[in-house]
Amino acid sequence: MIVDRQGRRFRNLRISLTSACNYACTYCVPNGKRLVAAQDELSAEAMARGVAYLIEAAGIDRLRITGGEPLVSPKLEAFMGAVGQMGLSDISLTTNGQLLARKLPLLVEAGIKRINVSLDTLDANAFRSIARGGDLATVLDGMDQARAAGIKIKVNMVPLRGQNLDQVMPLLDYCLERGYELRFIELMRMGHLAKDSNAFLQQFVSLQQLLSLIGERYEYLQANAPVDATAVRYEVPGKGFFGVIANESVPFCRTCSRLRLSSTGWLHGCLSSSNRHYVGDLLDKPRHQALPALQGLLMKALGDKQEVAFSGGATIMKIIGG
Repeated sequence: MIVDRQGRRFRNLRISLTSACNYACTYCVPNGKRLVAAQDELSAEAMARGVAYLIEAAGIDRLRITGGEPLVSPKLEAFMGAVGQMGLSDISLTTNGQLLARKLPLLVEAGIKRINVSLDTLDANAFRSIARGGDLATVLDGMDQARAAGIKIKVNMVPLRGQNLDQVMPLLDYCLERGYELRFIELMRMGHLAKDSNAFLQQFVSLQQLLSLIGERYEYLQANAPVDATAVRYEVPGKGFFGVIANESVPFCRTCSRLRLSSTGWLHGCLSSSNRHYVGDLLDKPRHQALPALQGLLMKALGDKQEVAFSGGATIMKIIGG
């Protein structure tokens, strides 16, 4: 087992199926240009082989399929069919929900039990302004259909001062009413925001600010969460749960178990590090040759993790898988 001096190891793999996305959210791609699939993206077969090798080399037991937007990828069906046979304890998916209703039969057949839907507002005009694409009603309908199909839903919201802070309570009410667990995600100093601290500070909403706002309407208690969880989790008694991924306010680097594999074959051990490690060439090699080399790269990726807290990164989140 590959473990660092803080006792951290890789358990949770997030794999970016494609860098393509049908949105161009303001906090992700400030120039408004939608991300497209990279020319050198790995095949579904190669990515599945990568997962299998990482299970053996690192002890990965949980997989989250991300993007870009994974539901736009033509590799989705083949990839999910392959990884579904690997004995992972959990396979989940993060989506913007625009194609959720259309792809729901595929997700149900593949045995997906949990999804995260990125949704920053319930106001249709604000939705179009932030996402610069898509249709709010289609997303909400897809979520309702997924819930009816027995899929557990978490909603990811990035609160932004001056853009959607007025949507914190409407979205929390909406999620509590439907049994969705809302996750507020503090804005991260990534991509263009790593270089422009003023733009970051003008938009940033902290954990304490969120709790103060929520506390005006609801009483809440802190709830239990797994040791390596990124979210501080809360219960509204008799109504449900919400959480805050408080990267700035309550750093979780000391217990991070996440590893990311990009659609082009690069391993990222830490969002706050510009280091990356290419494994695409190993995925064509037989197991006995690939595993020793992969273990060496995993040691380097684990060494990239921050000791205490995220300190900013130039990488665009959408490219490496959310």
